[in-house]
Amino acid sequence: MLSLSKDTWYYAQKRRKYEDKYYFLKKALFEIARSHPEYGYRRTTAELRARGIHVNHKVIEKLHSYWDLSVLKNIKHPKKNPLRVILRDAGSKINLVQSLERIADFEVLYTDFTEICYQQGRNKAHWMPIIDHCSKVILGHALGENANTELALEAWEKAKFMLKRLGQKIDGTIIHHDQDGVYIGYRWLHQVVVKDKVLISYSMDGAKGNVYSESFIGRFKSENRLLFWEQDDFEALEEVIKVCVRYFNRVRRHSALGNKSPFEYLNRKNQH
Repeated sequence: MLSLSKDTWYYAQKRRKYEDKYYFLKKALFEIARSHPEYGYRRTTAELRARGIHVNHKVIEKLHSYWDLSVLKNIKHPKKNPLRVILRDAGSKINLVQSLERIADFEVLYTDFTEICYQQGRNKAHWMPIIDHCSKVILGHALGENANTELALEAWEKAKFMLKRLGQKIDGTIIHHDQDGVYIGYRWLHQVVVKDKVLISYSMDGAKGNVYSESFIGRFKSENRLLFWEQDDFEALEEVIKVCVRYFNRVRRHSALGNKSPFEYLNRKNQH
């Protein structure tokens, strides 16, 4: 009825009885496999005897096979990023923004990755904008299929170009973001911190610690969600986002700026 041979059936029953008989060894064998992945059944037997558990080495050999301990021992766990350890130990000091009493134009920038759905929800892209705290200007942004370092560096290059056009220096500027793998990665930090002399500020609590960026992204996406949703391909979505960014910077009025657009705010400030 089960389409099994008698030999397979009786072998399975025999194995189950064998495993049940030596179940008391399972915890110790798994601990040894994790602590000493180089040990075979002979050295594992010696380790058990050192713990006061005396079992024949043939039993250990069978159990290694039954419980796939060779697979467990071959699993390589990724090394911890040393910067993540440093950030954890530094505590609240990693957030440079929270200690600022007043923030000037282009002194603090915010960024984060977000997903944007298109093709009526059948596809999605990743977008990374970089926004100024005071003027609300979207200084740079990039759209890609993946939220990776290439996308982050593309957005940063565009932000640097915009800052240069606005006559702003970038050294000493603070970029605040969460502890995403990209933002604690070597390539991002080498470009931004080492080459461009920018200060990095980290959120201690993910999105909750990057409220400004989350608020902007949520508002930008909700205002344009249907427009993004209707785009049929990645290229069309990219063009639409560019149009929305231009509208946001040049036309859209912001209550925090006295109902002026970001560029109008900057132009009037420069005139004074």
